[in-house]
Amino acid sequence: MSFTIVCSDLSFAWPDGTLVLDGLDAAFGAGRTGLTGVNGSGKSTLLKLIAGELRPGSGTVSVEGEIGYLPQTLVLDGSATVADLLGIGAARAALLAIERGEATEENFAAVGDDWDVEERALAELDRLGLGHLGLDRPVRTLSGGEAVMTGLAALFLERPDVLLLDEPTNNLDLDARRRLYDAVGSWTGVLVVVSHDRALLDRVDAIADLRGGAVRSFGGNLSAYEELLAVEKEAAERMVRVAETDLRRQKRELEAAHVKLARRKRYGNKMYETKREPRAVMKQRKRDAQVSAGKHRIMHEERLAGARTPLSDAADAVREDAAIRIELPATRVPAGRTVVEVTGLRAPEPAPGTLRELLVRGPERIALTGPNGSGKTTFLRALTGGRVPDGTSVRIGVDGVRYLPQRLDVLDADRSVIDNVRAFAPSATPARIRQGLARFLFRGASADRLAGTLSGGERLRAVLASLLLADPAPQLLLLDEPTNDLDMVSAAQLGQALAAYEGALIVVSHDLPFLRTLGLTRRLRTDRRTGLTEGGPL
Repeated sequence: MSFTIVCSDLSFAWPDGTLVLDGLDAAFGAGRTGLTGVNGSGKSTLLKLIAGELRPGSGTVSVEGEIGYLPQTLVLDGSATVADLLGIGAARAALLAIERGEATEENFAAVGDDWDVEERALAELDRLGLGHLGLDRPVRTLSGGEAVMTGLAALFLERPDVLLLDEPTNNLDLDARRRLYDAVGSWTGVLVVVSHDRALLDRVDAIADLRGGAVRSFGGNLSAYEELLAVEKEAAERMVRVAETDLRRQKRELEAAHVKLARRKRYGNKMYETKREPRAVMKQRKRDAQVSAGKHRIMHEERLAGARTPLSDAADAVREDAAIRIELPATRVPAGRTVVEVTGLRAPEPAPGTLRELLVRGPERIALTGPNGSGKTTFLRALTGGRVPDGTSVRIGVDGVRYLPQRLDVLDADRSVIDNVRAFAPSATPARIRQGLARFLFRGASADRLAGTLSGGERLRAVLASLLLADPAPQLLLLDEPTNDLDMVSAAQLGQALAAYEGALIVVSHDLPFLRTLGLTRRLRTDRRTGLTEGGPL
């Protein structure tokens, strides 16, 4: 089989010495491959190395053809337009200039053979559900989901030989996700996608699992791969039981050998004391018994050590990923307390269910859903003191309001994890902060890592630790797409952390399986036309 992407003996470390990849070998061929693995295993780093965004410390990356790359977080120029983000700004400007009569050599060179660039761009936007966006619309006015889909449209316009997507469903509403699934399903080139979206990973042709510094390839989608892992885990659990039985048997045999040798020693001593045999014979027997005893003991101890090794290997094969376990009693909110009161809500086209005011009492858990660009993030920011429309007022009735933004940009990349948390709880002792961080799986030296070197899932845990260990403790927690960049294990860890939270919670998410784990009490929905309404079941 010929491979389009070949990584040989690839190594990479961050400037602070944190090793991410060490001697990695990997290859990706034609078709669609889902790159999976726990957060921190190096998936995003590997994509950046393939895309040429990072340089390896050693080893080589070989790619045949042109590469198109969509990172986890798009760096957006606030002064740019949708046309610029699509990569057609210069060609379109030159085309418009020619239409105005400016038929210069530079303008014709900028257009090249791309005379229908505007029509193709609008058609691609429409295919991805972005027909309402104008090419002159400023990028700064796009929602997170709209920016991601526009970035995808830019790649589909280019039609590169190799397409690299890093968590492309982040921030996307359900309709946008379905359009993305269709676009990925119709892709005929080489595609490598990092994602935790099960529906997307069930549409790929192969799975490449990056774990323990090595890539394991499997021909099939995520569901088929998980079935294989379940069979392997069951076999590994049987091996554990067999190894435990063998270890117990070896322990019994070693104990029996000690008893037998002790009896021989007592018998030899008795014979020596009663002098029933010649002294030389008894000394020789004593020496032989000591040698025999030593060999016997060594044999059984080696067998015991040999039994421990397969038990350890078998246990490693079924060991579960670590879980976040915390208690947050200081976040508790009494049932009758008013947490949030928003009055004067308006909508362009009010419907019968449109809310004029919103009242949140006690430890309510609310999901805020709605299509991309409908104002979900704007609403959360308004609750944290951001801009509110004229005539609308927001009153917060609790202490400690904390907001987790989509981009997780509340950490200082140049400071350690522990120093970032101390910035939120300056009166806490280092020992207390380290104790709290350990519950978020930052133990020992990992708490001293620079925030800028953390993976998406590690960064989320660090942000959660900063928010939940803050002083004062947050009694209102606002989360904006918290499962972005998270693998399935990390998403479960987030759910574990939120299970311990006893305050009021408002979460924006399109991840329905995740939302169903939160014990929600209400669902609100935003819409560009009808504003804020009470939503139905998830």
